Amino acid sequence: MGPLSGFKIIELAGIGPGPFCGMMLADMGAEVIRVERLTNSTQSSGLAPKDVLARNRRSIAVDLKSPQGVETVLRLVKSADALFEGFRPGVTERLGLGPEQCQARNERLVYGRMTGWGQEGPMAQAAGHDINYIGLAGALHAMGRAGERPVPPLNLVGDFGGGGMLLAFGLVCALLETSRSGKGQVVDAAMIDGTSALMAMFYSMSASGTFQLKRGTNLLDGGAHFYDTYRTKDGEHVSIGSIEPQFYALLIEKAGLDAVTFAAQMDQSQWPALKAELAEVFLTKTRAEWCELMEGTDVCFAPVLNIKEAAEHPHSLARNSYLEVDGVLQHSPAPRFSRSKAGEVKGARVPGEDSRAVLKEFGFSDDEIGQLEGAQIIAKG
Repeated sequence: MGPLSGFKIIELAGIGPGPFCGMMLADMGAEVIRVERLTNSTQSSGLAPKDVLARNRRSIAVDLKSPQGVETVLRLVKSADALFEGFRPGVTERLGLGPEQCQARNERLVYGRMTGWGQEGPMAQAAGHDINYIGLAGALHAMGRAGERPVPPLNLVGDFGGGGMLLAFGLVCALLETSRSGKGQVVDAAMIDGTSALMAMFYSMSASGTFQLKRGTNLLDGGAHFYDTYRTKDGEHVSIGSIEPQFYALLIEKAGLDAVTFAAQMDQSQWPALKAELAEVFLTKTRAEWCELMEGTDVCFAPVLNIKEAAEHPHSLARNSYLEVDGVLQHSPAPRFSRSKAGEVKGARVPGEDSRAVLKEFGFSDDEIGQLEGAQIIAKG
């Protein structure tokens, strides 16, 4: 099931963007095996962790500090199409699971590497998190209100959009190339690179003079009165994105604005005053009342919903955009395909839960598995 059905991928389990990449690949049908560190095994628990990022794949737990544990993973690599990891540069080499060591066992192997700073450069060995990567890449500077400090946009831009999704894209690109060349290669996915790619349009706007470095003063950063969020009478919020002239005209009509006052849409000198007036207008009705008036029209309007409200919205329900697995609300696999339908979504497994079954499928004998379990090289699964 899914367009990546038939591909075997090894995931050296980590945090954030790595698991997100694994989820994206597994959602599309790839057989992704999570290799957990043995110390993460929680077999005493009868319940799988409620970790959406770890859904749709099986888990083995291996002592990666032992030669036998490393050899166990290398035997998996021999039959895999790809492997990916999210450690600092050089860590997997020291473990004995670096690109050269893995590709010596399987020359067709695609080896994915997920880091914040990249594999080389003066920052390569430094610790960091999403906020640091998007800060260095120029994205965080642009996010926030005029005259105020930058606002972290959750960890969506660096970790997931510029990181995990970039790695998933890179792995699929490399797998396509391997199908022609018969050779594997290394994919270096760095969050600073992915974040820079996400900023592509703003490089264009900056070059054309339509994007200022002063945040909160531009078309798409909350500077414009017609592209922002507004508080409603009941303390909720709505979003407006009436950029095009015809959509802006409809906003004026639906909101009952004075057409003369709001005529000069693109006069930036008037944006603060028009925003203040529009804010007062939106305070006159509840969010539900504004939805009744504007939702589904070409105003470019939507209520600002929390994650539970989003799942209950009629549009989400009509598209089956969300589902519940093991009591956990989560998104449905995306994107969608006309023929290669994604299979049933399965919840996260307890680390190491599938050790025995996976190793057997990869050619390990019962005796070998028993010896590894007895020596505490793998978890009993």
